[in-house]
Amino acid sequence: MSIKIIESIADISETQWNALAGSNPFLSHAFLRALQESGCTTLRTGWEAQFLTVWQNSLLVGAMPIYRKHHSFGEFVFDWAWAEAYQQHGLNYYPKLLCAIPFTPITGARLLAITPEVRTQLIRSVLQMAQELGVSSLHCLFPDENQALEMQQEGMMLRRGVQFHWQNPGYADFDAYLSSLRQDKRKKIKHERRKVKEAGISFERIRGESISEAQWDFFFQCYTHTHSQYNSPLSLNLNFFKRIGAAMPENILLIIASCSGKQIASALNLFNRDVLYGRSWGALEYHPGLHFETCYYQAIEFCIEHKIATFEGGAQGEHKLARGFLPVTTWSAHWLAHPQFSRAVEDFLKRETGNIIQYVDELNDSNPFKR
Repeated sequence: MSIKIIESIADISETQWNALAGSNPFLSHAFLRALQESGCTTLRTGWEAQFLTVWQNSLLVGAMPIYRKHHSFGEFVFDWAWAEAYQQHGLNYYPKLLCAIPFTPITGARLLAITPEVRTQLIRSVLQMAQELGVSSLHCLFPDENQALEMQQEGMMLRRGVQFHWQNPGYADFDAYLSSLRQDKRKKIKHERRKVKEAGISFERIRGESISEAQWDFFFQCYTHTHSQYNSPLSLNLNFFKRIGAAMPENILLIIASCSGKQIASALNLFNRDVLYGRSWGALEYHPGLHFETCYYQAIEFCIEHKIATFEGGAQGEHKLARGFLPVTTWSAHWLAHPQFSRAVEDFLKRETGNIIQYVDELNDSNPFKR
């Protein structure tokens, strides 16, 4: 087997990459290629692609989405304090190596491989790559638990996080879902939905192949408005969204809210047969309950209608708990070249893990479902 570092995913066979990546739309060749070719993940933006690949003759048998990063934006696992500590001691934290799906806090495979032996080869190769490049550190974000444990076996440190996911045991309709909740939570959701309906707001759920250019333009207007509200730089551009719309329409759901014949809000979701992923949203007007209806309740209805088992609503958000989203542990794996900093981070992670476990226990005590 041979190891190759490839800077453009366009230079890797789409068929071979997708055979390893499986059904997760964010790991697909089309998604990662759209990020690169739209200019969202380039050296200019601080995302220097270094795809690590393992080949058996001309057959791709293993791969990792690796980026040499020059900042920590767009990651959702925060290491700003580590970077600051390096700076205070006159050391460079950047560049670092990152194994992740850019701008996407979605759990899934990060070691794309045909066998466990190739997965081990990938971990050892990326650690060797980090040492040869002389970077400060290597970070793998949101791997599934089994792959996180494999990385730990090769010397990486594990970190826990928390997200909130909605589960569908097979609800017949939205009312059946509501009936599973405690009375106070059920009443709150009904009140929120009634407020939106009384405001005269209607919704359209549009599958990828039916999304028009004008609807993509409107979504991007909402996306831009949200970022400007929070004085946040745009991570993704309209070119990227239209590229995934054209390349992977079977994985895209766009929700548009209208009031008095005028479009006022929009939310973008990606999905496969098993999971719907909430991604980005924006609203040009404020209405009570509009955010929850556009981002959550419309998506839950879609999951029920299409028998999708899980709805991942994105990073953070304790407010999701009251709406039927339960806490789920997420993982990341880390390696730091500097021995003293590595020990300090290891001690920090031990303390943080205890706090996370206690936090999840407290969240579960507030379970919104009937006992």
